[in-house]
Amino acid sequence: MSDYIMSDATHAKLKKVSTASIATALYKRGLRNQFIQGVFPVRPKQENMVGPAFTLRYIPAREDRNPITVFRNADHPQRVAIETCPVGHVLVMDARKDARAATAGSILITRLALRGAAGVVTDGGLRDAEGIAALDMPAYFARPSAPTNLTLHEALDINVPISCGDAPVFPGDILVGDNDGVMVIPAHLADEIAEECVGMESFEDFVLGEVRNGAAIIGLYPCTKEDHQQRYEAWRKKNGR
Repeated sequence: MSDYIMSDATHAKLKKVSTASIATALYKRGLRNQFIQGVFPVRPKQENMVGPAFTLRYIPAREDRNPITVFRNADHPQRVAIETCPVGHVLVMDARKDARAATAGSILITRLALRGAAGVVTDGGLRDAEGIAALDMPAYFARPSAPTNLTLHEALDINVPISCGDAPVFPGDILVGDNDGVMVIPAHLADEIAEECVGMESFEDFVLGEVRNGAAIIGLYPCTKEDHQQRYEAWRKKNGR
C-alpha cells in the first residue's frame, strides 16, 4: 500500500488531461506498460475518472469452493471489497482478462457508487451493464457478461498487487480513465506526471489549431523551430494557458 496522498491540485490536473498524454509522459520515464489493455467505458462520461487503486484479485474458480451459497458468507471477498473500498478510490479487479463470467453486476456497482468510489475497472465482464451505464460513476470493462462470477472466478485477495489488462496495479497507484481507456500512474510519479501533462496538453491544443490552419507537422510537432515556439508563447499568453 502506497503512503502517497494525492493533493487536490494534482487531482484537478488529472481530471483535465488525456490518457494519451499520460502514456507519453510515462514512456519518457521508461514505463511502457501502464495502459490497461482491452477495457472500455461501459458508457463514456464527460470527465475523467481519477483515484487511487483499491484492488480485488480473482483466481480460476474450483467447483467445490464456489457453489452459489458462498454469497451467504459475510467474509466473501467480492462483497467485502465493495463495502471497504475507500471513498474516492477506484476498485480495480483482476479477472485474468476472462470476460466469460461477470466480476460484478449493477447491484454491487451501484452500492460502490453510493459509497463514494471514484470508479471501477475490470479486465473481465460486468453483468447488468445497462444499469451500470446509467450511474454517474465511471466504469470500465472488457464487455457485458451475464454469468455470475462464481462460474469461472473465485474472489480471493483484497488490496494486493494485481495485473489488470496486462498492466501492473499496486494498491494506491493513481488511475486515470477517459473515453480511450485507463492509465495506471505509479503513486510516486503522480504529481510530476500531472504537472507535465497539463503543459503537454496546452501545447497540443496550440498544435492542433496550427494544423487546422494548414501548418505542416515537421518542425512543429515536436517543436524544433524557434518561430513555432514564439507563436506558442504568444498563444499561451492570449489564452491564459
